[in-house]
Amino acid sequence: MARCADRLVECLRAQGVDRLFCVPGESYLALLDALHGDNSIALVTCRQEGGAGLMALADAKLTDRPGVVAVSRGPGATNASIAIHSAEQDAVPLVVLVGQVARHERGRGAFQEVDYGQTFADMAKAVWEVHEAAQLPEVVARAFHLAQQSTAGPVVIALPEDLLQDDCAAPVVPLLPPAKAPPPPDAAVRQILERLAGAERPLLIAGGLLERAAGRRALAAAAEALQIPVALSFKRQEIFDNASPLFAGHLGFKIPRRQVELLAEADLILAIGVRLGDVTTQGYRLPRAPVPDQPLIHVHPDSAVLGRLHRTDLALIADPVATLQALAAHALPGWPQWAERLHREARLLYGYEPRRFADGVDFGAVVQPLARLAPRDAILTTDAGNFSSWVHSLWPFDGTQTMLGAVGGAMGLGVPGAIAACLRHPGRTVLAFVGDGGLMMTGNELATGIALGAAPKIFVSNNGGYGTIRLHQERSFPGRPVGTALSNPDFARWAEAFGARGIVVARPEEAEPAVEAALAEPGPVLVDVRSSMEAVSIYTTIAKLRGEE
Repeated sequence: MARCADRLVECLRAQGVDRLFCVPGESYLALLDALHGDNSIALVTCRQEGGAGLMALADAKLTDRPGVVAVSRGPGATNASIAIHSAEQDAVPLVVLVGQVARHERGRGAFQEVDYGQTFADMAKAVWEVHEAAQLPEVVARAFHLAQQSTAGPVVIALPEDLLQDDCAAPVVPLLPPAKAPPPPDAAVRQILERLAGAERPLLIAGGLLERAAGRRALAAAAEALQIPVALSFKRQEIFDNASPLFAGHLGFKIPRRQVELLAEADLILAIGVRLGDVTTQGYRLPRAPVPDQPLIHVHPDSAVLGRLHRTDLALIADPVATLQALAAHALPGWPQWAERLHREARLLYGYEPRRFADGVDFGAVVQPLARLAPRDAILTTDAGNFSSWVHSLWPFDGTQTMLGAVGGAMGLGVPGAIAACLRHPGRTVLAFVGDGGLMMTGNELATGIALGAAPKIFVSNNGGYGTIRLHQERSFPGRPVGTALSNPDFARWAEAFGARGIVVARPEEAEPAVEAALAEPGPVLVDVRSSMEAVSIYTTIAKLRGEE
């Protein structure tokens, strides 16, 4: 008879799992033993559970299937909490397998004992602790189902170490496909079209549920048929052609106030496939919560999302892709002057010329040639930080590229995400954009990548500080920074110690040669860009924040 550990591996295979990220721990030794000699599930051994979880998160974004990570009890699980929280914020399916103390030790304050139901109650969609061998196959199947159902998210399965050694006679439970949202009723489609036809300045806000190819095609087709301006939710800028005259901007952090004010002139908002969180809505102002300044039509498959934060004139529980496809079958004359105003403001920085600063390089001096020279199908990963404002503003997203970022704003995704992308798509160029703060959080996963033959191209904005926090400090308390300065190692030499090539950009004229060298390098590369803190964002400077210019 199979052990629970062996049955668990069979259950994972039945759910389509082909890759498991982990940091090994003694609390799930039997599961590791069950994977010995198994070639159907690739085991990716990482250097820290946060990095392992973020790799699984990125893998889920790339595959549209639940990412899977296994961690040990206590410290292992709490290290992985950054990925669990990020999966909830980003609406990404993630299954976390956590080793637990033996069943007879539960409740005794045993070594590294944690009650995961309490710890992850407000992050995970569900937490199961399996106490009977017969429960295991059902719990695994339910976990994968729930992770993908309605609004996707993380689930946690706690596995007592002694349970994994028990015999398990229960058969594997096959895949339980998540329920599909219905297509929109014809009457609802007619109502949307009637409201659009009566508007003078409508705006379509498109979200992450349109990320896949079918969603992107439907979005492009509907925008073209209706001639409606399209604004993209936070970290979803890549799903629509930014050169289209209908592109109305990316609703990210700290976009220019004048752009937000212009978008707020909309007299009708059609939100499709987006949860309308605080970043996308620019602090619950677009649309305003709880009562919007304009009529709101919200289309989402999860009823719990609709009407939760905003009064909604039409709340439609429907498949966002099918809704756009239905709308694309109709034509409207459009609003050319309104669309042109929005597009002009959204593209304001496309003629950007990198500036010169005494304290370092404008990060745009690197992003601009990289955007021009990188392969069109390159995969981009962005860590959290103001440096990504150059990527969002200067990259020529045409609706086909893949970009991985943390909607929840967690630092640390850049390097692990790039490693996961290299492993999933070994033939494609993978570019990671990361700050010096985020790099030192999870950059150690470069060792994991190099051990497995990954070859990411990592571009570090090294401005010697936590730039985003510094911007907030200068905005709220001008001239009084505290706690945000960093003392960094030589990142190029640090990368070389791992086995990657290290390149330094200390002057603007070194930027393009460094980009060319990085793209030509067959192996992993880290480009240490000695960037300017004065140029704290593409949108502003320290001097401007202090009112000095």
